[in-house]
Amino acid sequence: MKKNAIVSLADSNYFELLNELINSITRFEESKNIAICILDAGLTEDQKKILSKKVDQIKPAEWDISVSQFKVKGKEWLKSQVSRAFLPKYFPDYEKFLWIDCDAWVQEWSAIELYFKACEDGKLGITQTMAPGYRIMSKVKWLFGKIAIIKSQNFKHAVSSRIGIEKARKLAFAPHINIGVFSLEKNSRCWKVWQTNLKQTLSAGQVFGSEGLAINLSVYIDNVETEFLPINCNWIASNLLPKLNESNNKFVEPFLPNISIGIMHLAAGIWRDGKDMRADKSIKIDIETLNKNKISKSLRYSN
Repeated sequence: MKKNAIVSLADSNYFELLNELINSITRFEESKNIAICILDAGLTEDQKKILSKKVDQIKPAEWDISVSQFKVKGKEWLKSQVSRAFLPKYFPDYEKFLWIDCDAWVQEWSAIELYFKACEDGKLGITQTMAPGYRIMSKVKWLFGKIAIIKSQNFKHAVSSRIGIEKARKLAFAPHINIGVFSLEKNSRCWKVWQTNLKQTLSAGQVFGSEGLAINLSVYIDNVETEFLPINCNWIASNLLPKLNESNNKFVEPFLPNISIGIMHLAAGIWRDGKDMRADKSIKIDIETLNKNKISKSLRYSN
């Protein structure tokens, strides 16, 4: 019996990315001891048939918290903003859960091991969206050359969700936490705290981003015990492009010591000529190598 599970979610539009994520996992021998579970937010029957040969379980995602229909009509994929906070309900047989967004893929198995280690003793295993080389963390608008109006992602979402100005201010300069990759034990108290915050953020704010705001509240306001992992465990390429180590064809952090990327995350897309690499695998961008060359390459997983 497998004790731990990797979970993701997709609709039919994200099937190819989900399939690549699964392939990036199953190529490792160690994956045989880990269950792969999928939440279905609009996959076709043919797509589910393909996936069923590769994964342990596929279950339909639900609206685990009531959401106004006018916000979500025709947008089944938005269930990812709710259902990921209820993984033990969907897959009760597992002790530890590692969620990976379907627009991410695994380059190094060591990242998987870190996440499952990080969530021991009820902790939340997750990364903060900050790293050496990030140029801008918050947006600033200057008035009269003296007064700064600062807008951070946390603050903007907090205000729109009406959680209260004091909480919003506390979140304003807290390093943003990306919920696209995280780990939790089945019995962690974080689930309940997160779900409570999610109910609040969903009631007034937008559905998209609500679960991210809720986890930031859980960490920075409710102080759930958290194990912060290095940024290579959830490398968001739209924030900072990696470099390529030509000697082994692996993506690495762009600054010394050029640590190998554990999980590559294409959140927010990688765009060229108005097209998103997530939707079109043929799209390539210029990537600098450790040998100071530049090559045209996709950041998506390829066998």
